[in-house]
Amino acid sequence: MSDAFLELQQVTVRLPISGELRTVLHDVSFRIAPGEAVGLVGESGSGKSMTARAVARLLPPGAESSGTVLFAGNDVAALKGAALRAFRAEVAVVFQDPRAHINPVRTIGDFMTEALRTNHDVSRADAAAKAVSLLAEVGIADGQRRLEQHPHELSGGLLQRVMIATALLTEPKLLLADEPTTALDVTTQSDVMAILDELRRERGMSMLFITHDLELAGAVCDRTAVMYAGQLVEERTSSALHDDPLHPYTAGLVGARPRIDGDVVRLSAIPGRPRSAFEAPAGCAFNDRCVHVVDDCVASRPALEPLDGGSVRCHRAVELRGRLQEGAAHG
Repeated sequence: MSDAFLELQQVTVRLPISGELRTVLHDVSFRIAPGEAVGLVGESGSGKSMTARAVARLLPPGAESSGTVLFAGNDVAALKGAALRAFRAEVAVVFQDPRAHINPVRTIGDFMTEALRTNHDVSRADAAAKAVSLLAEVGIADGQRRLEQHPHELSGGLLQRVMIATALLTEPKLLLADEPTTALDVTTQSDVMAILDELRRERGMSMLFITHDLELAGAVCDRTAVMYAGQLVEERTSSALHDDPLHPYTAGLVGARPRIDGDVVRLSAIPGRPRSAFEAPAGCAFNDRCVHVVDDCVASRPALEPLDGGSVRCHRAVELRGRLQEGAAHG
């Protein structure tokens, strides 16, 4: 892989919960190369969105963090003033619910052009012209009229396209897409993802794509990373992770997917419920839900170790490899 454009080194985040600081991210480390798309998947509460917020320096009030986030070689935590503003122009975020992130009393035009006019000294007319051009690229016709509308006048699908166009207006180098299609119907999801993937490739942007959908991550991302209980448990090329999962949790996710290319079988399910990082048991965070658990899994926390071109956090990864692949294939 080429030199990392974004690199997380042992990032840990603690939040005030019920009156005390609790860990929600633990020792998260991964890299994204220039122009590369990396998927981040896992159940709700696994720490996916918090990881994106740690990258963008958008952690909630009261949060404490350790570890390092490097962007183009610069320590993001050390950026201040103009350097921080420049960083935020180069890192764009697409949130999953546009209605929660677009001011309902301002026009679409105000929302889209604010960053250009404030941080890049672009005139109102030039900013509007660029916004109209990008709206056309994401499939929204009659852009000038759309700029004069308010959020409530647009459908969810149109608003998400507005969010994507707005993120691209400042020509960012890194896109953080936090479940951008979750609130959309299936047909609109497909359209939005096709647009996002095409524009990313045309502009050579790097992307961190957060999703619950393992299949979708595999379709649009070069590599996929799997999170559980605030930890990264596996990271591989997307094709290798789907065909040959190395971690029992990943295998459980793969086995739980419905298939349309074979006999109909009952889907497998991972026993138990998802855990937040502060709820995870001692040792391996997945040990209370894993059918392959042994004493070592309870006694000590496994490290994220390199294996077969990727990395995995499991004491028994090498031993279980063939069995996990077979279990995932048969669901």
